[in-house]
Amino acid sequence: MEMNMLSLSGFGGLILLALDVWVLVSIIGSRASNGRKAIWLLLVFFLPLVGFLIWLIAGPKSAASHA
Repeated sequence: MEMNMLSLSGFGGLILLALDVWVLVSIIGSRASNGRKAIWLLLVFFLPLVGFLIWLIAGPKSAASHA
């Protein structure tokens, strides 16, 4: 049985799911406009891995980090 770090099934899938849930909550709590939030939410929801990576680079900051 070969272990593949990029596998999106099993443990890798659970990690990606947890990260995506964290990102979705962060997007909802951000100070971005509702339109921008909707675009980010759709991106992360429909393209979980790619959306997460793009969010890490260019995503809106959470409201907690501005307090």
